[in-house]
Amino acid sequence: VPFLQDPESIISFQGKEVKLRCSIRVMGELPEINWQRDGALYQGDVNQVLVPMSDDEWLAISELSIPSIHRTDAGSYQCITSVKGKEIISKEAQLEIEGLPHFTKEPQDAHVHRDEPFNLSCAAAGSPELKELMWLQDGMPVRVGEKTTAISPSTLFIQGLKKPATFRCEAHNAKGVATSRTANVKLLPDTPDNVTVTFTSSRALGVSWDAGFSGFIPFTSCTVQAEKSVHDLSQEIYLKDISVPPFSHMIRALAPHSRYRIRLACSTDIGASPWSSWVTAETLEGEPDTAPSNITFLYNGSALLFKWEKPSTGLNGVLQGYKVAYQDQDNAEVIMDNGPRENIILEVVLPVTNLTLCVAAYTKAGDGPWSDPVLVTLPSPGIPRQIRYPIVNTLGISDDLKEKLQDVMIDRHKLTLGKTLGEGEFGSVMEGQLNQDDYILKVAVKTMKRVCLQNHENEGFPSPVVILPFMKHGDLHSFLLYSRLGESPVYLPMQTLLKFMTDIARGMEYLSNKNFIHRDLAARNCMLNENMNVCVADFGLSKKIYNGDYYRQGRISKMPVKWIAIESLADRVYTTKSDVWSYGVTMWEIATRGQTPYPGVENSEIYDYLRQGNRLKQPPDCLDALYELMYYCWQLNPRERPTFEIICCQLEKIVEDLPPSSDPEEILYVNMEDARGRSDSCCEQGAVGGSDLEESLKASCSQFSKAPVVTSADVHQSNAVDRYVLCPPHESARLMAMAPLSSNSPLCLATEDLLLEEICGRECK
Repeated sequence: VPFLQDPESIISFQGKEVKLRCSIRVMGELPEINWQRDGALYQGDVNQVLVPMSDDEWLAISELSIPSIHRTDAGSYQCITSVKGKEIISKEAQLEIEGLPHFTKEPQDAHVHRDEPFNLSCAAAGSPELKELMWLQDGMPVRVGEKTTAISPSTLFIQGLKKPATFRCEAHNAKGVATSRTANVKLLPDTPDNVTVTFTSSRALGVSWDAGFSGFIPFTSCTVQAEKSVHDLSQEIYLKDISVPPFSHMIRALAPHSRYRIRLACSTDIGASPWSSWVTAETLEGEPDTAPSNITFLYNGSALLFKWEKPSTGLNGVLQGYKVAYQDQDNAEVIMDNGPRENIILEVVLPVTNLTLCVAAYTKAGDGPWSDPVLVTLPSPGIPRQIRYPIVNTLGISDDLKEKLQDVMIDRHKLTLGKTLGEGEFGSVMEGQLNQDDYILKVAVKTMKRVCLQNHENEGFPSPVVILPFMKHGDLHSFLLYSRLGESPVYLPMQTLLKFMTDIARGMEYLSNKNFIHRDLAARNCMLNENMNVCVADFGLSKKIYNGDYYRQGRISKMPVKWIAIESLADRVYTTKSDVWSYGVTMWEIATRGQTPYPGVENSEIYDYLRQGNRLKQPPDCLDALYELMYYCWQLNPRERPTFEIICCQLEKIVEDLPPSSDPEEILYVNMEDARGRSDSCCEQGAVGGSDLEESLKASCSQFSKAPVVTSADVHQSNAVDRYVLCPPHESARLMAMAPLSSNSPLCLATEDLLLEEICGRECK
């Protein structure tokens, strides 16, 4: 059924009223007529009238009224209805609006460089039909090709400007002229020129430049960028905006004897210039920042041989040589230039008994800092080498215990020191060799800071040191860190991480059962032996509990606040439950493979951070059950935290729920080709980590099976002669038989009190 009346096309003017009408005659149900414009449903002012023609026939009339037409009302209009499920559409009616042209695209503002080509666009439409477009620059017509007029759409190409300008376009038709918006085109500054290095020192470079053309707008700032060149690679180390003029700048805090490249860009309120070309400069040599390290000595009875290593970093120039300063007990200090040699031999003329030596490196710029003095005490004629009883008599302990301690004292002359393995807050650890009757045992020797085998001035006995078993794989934190960030990262499966956690929990269970609190439990203070068993170590902060179940620290000292329980931070109260808190943080370290706890939180902010209820977040690949156990360790009320016995049981349950792990060599597989040809010593981390992780994972240090070995004891302070301790042969064998750890014997290393109680209080009776 077609429409009886289709809408008719109309040409009108903007602001006039327009009406469109259509009608249709249908049988049956009442029809509903809708309107659409350009194919889309149009919601307007529609009036519909239904006229009955018979009992079952209707005439539907629809009228669309637009009271005041605008340019946007122009388009194609149709009526649409549905009769018995069939869609019926009327013919199209065009609504055209006559008037001035209108712009569909106008020229936009632009910022360009001087003499840089650019273009602007303009487009217009309208009824009556558009005749032409015209471009105007600063109000004057611009030629487009060979003409001053163009057709829509139009693009104006400009070869470049010498000064800022304005552009607009005009559209013409029979009704008149319409003008577009005005586009402002401004000029950016030119590239800085004549960049020159005007000053050079060991830690600063001065630079000046010509700013050049500013685009008729004053310069506001310039940006100076400097990059350090190392092995043909550049790293940005300096980027600063400076006010200008003057057009010069001093770049400070640079590294001595280093090559840099420098460039600049200057800015106005409009924008920035391009970067200048790179200018290369080199800082002058400076004095060394660090002293020679690992100073060792050998004495053959008539001469002393000192050796050292050159500073590994901070030379700040080309090493020219070393200066050596030494002094004995009777003579003035002697300073001599040793040249580039890294050793010196000093002849000893008796009765010299004490000699102090230190070393400094120097470059052309001057001398670096002196090393810490090394004090050498030589045996005086007539003084016996028997050291046991004089030392023990100064310890302030019972006569019965003195007798037992004779078996754990060793002669200084049986111990030879090597390189430094690492340093802590209160001491350092050195590699050493312990000469036994029929073999030489590799050990780690813990010394106090600024003490280097210092002898008592009257009796000739050594200062206190502690001899420890040499731990091949070093500390657990370094091991975890290198597994994730080393040159050849190694995947540690969850079974391995859980084993590390279980080993530590068993060790702490053993300590807590002996009424010890550790106070510094962390991954850095746990060691890995050759069997990949974790040993709780570094009891520098531990205390024995004799009265009550807590220990209150009496003086303020440096404390590892990110591992310490909240009540310890607030009241300096330490209990076994505060060790449980630290154990939870250590579990988080293991689960994240060595990440630092509370990233982004400063040490000074930790207490307030914890008081607000914050805790360490669950690591991405951490088991839910494992994180729940960690979180259980960080309860605000210490009584609500689990015991180490409960922690061990929970860890065993988690392990049981995991699939069995593969062979350890399959779990920790790495490519060992890089390790070929290396000596055994290259993979040993000693008492603190730091060597090649790949060899540590695959290689196995020699077993302590040929002869008795040593265990650890912490340093005792005394007012007279101090001591160091060697475990007796039968006890060494018993303690080393405890590795790998088991639930019955969980501890690898012990403190001085624990050692004396376990060895001398029970075994030596």
